[in-house]
Amino acid sequence: MIATSETLDSGGCKGGQIPGAPNEHAFTQYAAQPLAIPVLIAVPHGGRTYPPALLRDLRYPPSMVLRLEDRLIDLVAQGVARATGAALLVAQAPRAMIDLNRGPEDVDWEMFVREARPASGSATPSRRARSGLGLIPRRLPGMGELWRRRLGSEDLAERLDGVHEPYHATLGATLADLRDRWGAALLIDLHSMPPLPAPDGRGGTQIVIGDRFGASCHGSLVVAAFAHLAGCGREAAHNRPYAGGYVLERHAQPRQAIHALQLEIDRSRYLDAALIELGAGVDAMVKDLAGLVRCLAERVSDLGDKAGAWPQAAE
Repeated sequence: MIATSETLDSGGCKGGQIPGAPNEHAFTQYAAQPLAIPVLIAVPHGGRTYPPALLRDLRYPPSMVLRLEDRLIDLVAQGVARATGAALLVAQAPRAMIDLNRGPEDVDWEMFVREARPASGSATPSRRARSGLGLIPRRLPGMGELWRRRLGSEDLAERLDGVHEPYHATLGATLADLRDRWGAALLIDLHSMPPLPAPDGRGGTQIVIGDRFGASCHGSLVVAAFAHLAGCGREAAHNRPYAGGYVLERHAQPRQAIHALQLEIDRSRYLDAALIELGAGVDAMVKDLAGLVRCLAERVSDLGDKAGAWPQAAE
């Protein structure tokens, strides 16, 4: 089984700055040079570095914010990257601080002191922000408000400048480097999800593949992904209930040969029964995802060889 302390190497390129934690970087990038395959795996919700001030602001015990984490999916990603040579970008900043899969404007301004809010009517929160899961999470079902205090404008600025913008700048630059080397690139935005109900008594969906309903990648990559997962005996779904968020919206440019998929992995397939620590299924999951990455890398390389042949309509 993967050890929780195991990393790709002792280094990695660290970037950004977690507010309230002067010695902690917001993310780590691992990318061998030259880039071995045209794939970047990104893990925006795996961060577990909680500054003391953030924990003091919580209304609940720190264990409650584990519900916001894609628990230990970064360790799965490390295993896949090690097995395949894929580039890897892992957030260290926790989602409770700032959600890297939300846009910088996706703010619930009711969380902020009055003087920090924009002029009346100039900013309408999105559906996700209104539900409590905007750029800065506000509440969770069954828990109510997460925070003891309202935020100031400096809180938002520090989190955007220290975490959000450098993470996305690094992600975009890495994809551009991959495309320049290979002619095409693929982003796999890796997440985990609570177990989904099985409506007909069969095994439930283990993996959800999101491509923003055909907008974020060449259709042949989706076909290949489903075929590979079926061969592994993994039940997969397409876009429902997760089609992809801000990461895909911002970085997917399939007509410019940058493709992107979001993968949501059922946590019960790699964690223990309590969904807290790695479980017996982790090695099999790493093996199957590594095979998927190799399969997709080969097809992305083929797309790079004939860049510009992207079909006009989603397949």
